[in-house]
Amino acid sequence: MNAEARLDKWLWAARIFKTRTLAADACKNGRVQINGAQAKPARSVKVGDRISVRKSPVTYTFRIKSAIEKRVGAKLLPDVYENITTPEQYELLELSKISGFVNRARGTGRPTKKDRRALDEFTMPQFFDDDFFDDETDWGDKHADLSEASTD
Repeated sequence: MNAEARLDKWLWAARIFKTRTLAADACKNGRVQINGAQAKPARSVKVGDRISVRKSPVTYTFRIKSAIEKRVGAKLLPDVYENITTPEQYELLELSKISGFVNRARGTGRPTKKDRRALDEFTMPQFFDDDFFDDETDWGDKHADLSEASTD
């Protein structure tokens, strides 16, 4: 195995991103750092480098054990890198899963069926009594009786 590899190829080969294009885009957008410095896709990585990848809401951190450029099977990944992501980052991931919050920009796309039902439930009156208007009491006569009683 080589002593150095391109960053975008290594991220793809180590199965951190599904495609090399996604890996390159993450590098271009500043979501990938090598030893604390932002890195471009063509930057070389070597054994011992510390790579941080920000995938919202978590920042994953890896230490390179092997600089590879060809994709390997999932069972061989422990020989490629060491995952040194802090437990706090995984707690953030669990919290985001529990909250069920979907990060979607306002106005983009149509609401899903689940979103629509949540909106309907939110906008429905909570304390509305259907029998309220079925009351046969004539409110006008009742108030008239009260006004007559006060004049006596």
